[in-house]
Order: sequence, then structure tokens, then C-alpha cells
Amino acid sequence: MKVLGIIPARYASSRFPGKPLVDIAGKSMIQRVYEQAKKCSLLSDVIVATDDGRIFEHVIEFGGVCAMTADHQSGTDRCAEVAGKHQKYDIIINIQGDEPYIEPEQIARLINCFTTPDVQIATLIKRIKTAEELHNSSSPKVVVNKLDEAVYFSRSALPHIRGEEPKNWLDFYPYFKHIGIYGYRADVLQQITKLPVSALEKAEGLEQLRWIENGYRIKVAETELETYAIDTPADLELLK
Repeated sequence: MKVLGIIPARYASSRFPGKPLVDIAGKSMIQRVYEQAKKCSLLSDVIVATDDGRIFEHVIEFGGVCAMTADHQSGTDRCAEVAGKHQKYDIIINIQGDEPYIEPEQIARLINCFTTPDVQIATLIKRIKTAEELHNSSSPKVVVNKLDEAVYFSRSALPHIRGEEPKNWLDFYPYFKHIGIYGYRADVLQQITKLPVSALEKAEGLEQLRWIENGYRIKVAETELETYAIDTPADLELLK
């Protein structure tokens, strides 16, 4: 099984322009993500995918592999373009470009989901342990079935615990948050990027709902490892 790790990287982030090139203790964010991904022995290759020449030149300069793409609305679409040009891979892993300390073990755990032949798409989840995290709409939650598949993703806390105060819901049900790294079978990735935007996706602002709404199954694997995404300059200062 040949596995390609792709790191989508945009320069023109609305909340943090130039984010992939910011310095974190002497290395750029994109270099740190790339080097962490390369530590995962289950990845056959790693490629940064960008539409910006500054990022491309920087990746080449530090010795990485980079591909120029068109301007895409999502990292999934960017991954699909690169994967379509490298068809020798069976599995594509979409690695978030704003998590400079992603653990190689998380990538390996995701890849191992595909040892089951019928898995189409896979992602990671982590048990929620505080009410603050549970009711944070910036952190998508996942409802999981008995087959370890995602039933639904929401910015709200689901399910609603009837007759109980929201602050106490964790006492009655195991809630999980979504860890935003995806794996896809190569043919499935090409299929899902051709789907039109769905009603559920529009409502929640979560593209994975488009896949579920169209009948694709998303396998989930639980991780105890935390990830830290840098979405704003304030996030970067907190990390430092």
C-alpha cells in the first residue's frame, strides 16, 4: 500500500496572511509540519501543495518537495489536484498545514484505518473532557456509530441530553471532537471533490457533511494525542 502525504498550504489566509511562513523557534510553520510528517514511516512520500510562489520557493529551499496548484476553495480540492497527477498511490493523507507539532503517531493511526479494504475515508477523533470544549462552536464534534464511523459532524454538542443542564452533559454521554486530518482512498478523493456543495455543509460550514450526505462512509479512529492548530496570530503567541 503506497501512501502519499499532502500538506495544503495557502498564503492568503483571511485571518492570518502568510501563516505557512511564520517563524516558530527558528523554522517556518510549513517546515515544521513537513518534518513531522516525514517522521511517519508509513508515508511513502510527502508533498506540500500550494498556489503561492513564496511558499513553493521556501519549501524547495529547505529541501522539501512542493507542487504548485490552482487556487482552490479547500485543502481537499488542493490534495485532489496533486493526487490526480501522482496516480501510483493507493491512499492520500491530507495533513493540516497549520499544526506544526503534529505527531507522526497520529498520521500512522489514520493510515492503519485503511488495512480494512472497505474503508473509503478516515479521520481522527478525541474524547472531550471539559464542558467548555464541548460547547465551543469553533471545535466540531462527531457523533459515532457502533462501527466506528461518523454519523454526523456538528459545531453544536450532539446529542442533546434531555432534562439535564448542558454543563453536566459529559456525565451522561461520551462526546468526541474532530481532529482535522483526513485519509482517502485515491479514487474516492477524486469522487468527493466533484460533488456539489450540500445543504448540511452550508448549514454547519463543514465540508465532510457533503460526503456523508452523499452516502460516503467516514471511519474514525480515537487518539489521545492533542493537536494545536494556529488559526490566528494570537494562537501563535499562545504557542510560543
